Amino acid sequence: MTEMTTSHPFAQRLQGSPESRLLYADQATGAELLCIPEVEEQTEHYLAIEHGDSADRGMLTGALGGGGTFIACFAIALLLDGDMYSGGRILLVTLVMVMAPFLWEVLRPMPLPILLNRRTRELYFEQDGELYHSPWDGIAAAAYTFGTVGPYTAGMRHASLEALLHRYGHPPEQVLINLGSPISKSLEMQLGFWEYLRTYMDKGPWFDEQGNHTESDAFIQSLLEVRKSKGQSVRLYWGLLKEEYKANNGRNFLSYGDLVLVIGSILLLPVRTLQNFTYAIAKRRARSQWPTLVKERLRPDGPSSRLIDLERAAGQDG
Repeated sequence: MTEMTTSHPFAQRLQGSPESRLLYADQATGAELLCIPEVEEQTEHYLAIEHGDSADRGMLTGALGGGGTFIACFAIALLLDGDMYSGGRILLVTLVMVMAPFLWEVLRPMPLPILLNRRTRELYFEQDGELYHSPWDGIAAAAYTFGTVGPYTAGMRHASLEALLHRYGHPPEQVLINLGSPISKSLEMQLGFWEYLRTYMDKGPWFDEQGNHTESDAFIQSLLEVRKSKGQSVRLYWGLLKEEYKANNGRNFLSYGDLVLVIGSILLLPVRTLQNFTYAIAKRRARSQWPTLVKERLRPDGPSSRLIDLERAAGQDG
């Protein structure tokens, strides 16, 4: 499945890779559309792809806060029993268990997402306070497979989807980024995601399973529902039980496994709720850290000029 074009910036890098594809913004790969979980937001004007360890943000707060919820219930029982001293101390410890990791995770810098801007047709990435970008038209990208071998696992195959960007104001300084995690993904999956990005930029913001433009966002929201449903397993399993109840006319519909799933999801509800809340606060705070050049171009009425246009204008003026 290897395809090489010597003029492509990735051509030399991918020589010797058994399965690889050079990718172009204006050329279809033939793969079916595929959205990956790393897509955290999709709007009329931009698409955000989760980057770095941001996916774990809120996990510590959820774990400690979830445990603290049950401890707080014990403290309330002591208070109702008249033991104000013990109950108050336990509640104070519970508050610290929740607030300390919450403040740490919210205030700690969060990796900014990779952004695709439909209005200006360009891609943004931030690293160590530096802004990198690339115009979508003519972007250098490639997908290829690679293997890993761990001490406790057999050999595993993965596939990477990479794009080449350059630092704003310093074109010779380039960076190679992964458009989503490569772990446990196949080449076909990465090609399908590339087609998803192409469709968003060319026919979006909303489209159907075949990639045809639509005025409704129903299909897109159904794809993003997997991510949004994190922490809503109680509603999911309860809905499945209701369907089984109707299908069996209320007889022998509840299995031991169903009961375990419902009870387990209820016990994990405080954990997931706190994790999602912490993630949302940290994400909102991080988004304000984008450079003004990016933030104003994400607005519906923002400038339509690309960053590469600004660089060229600055070069001519210099």
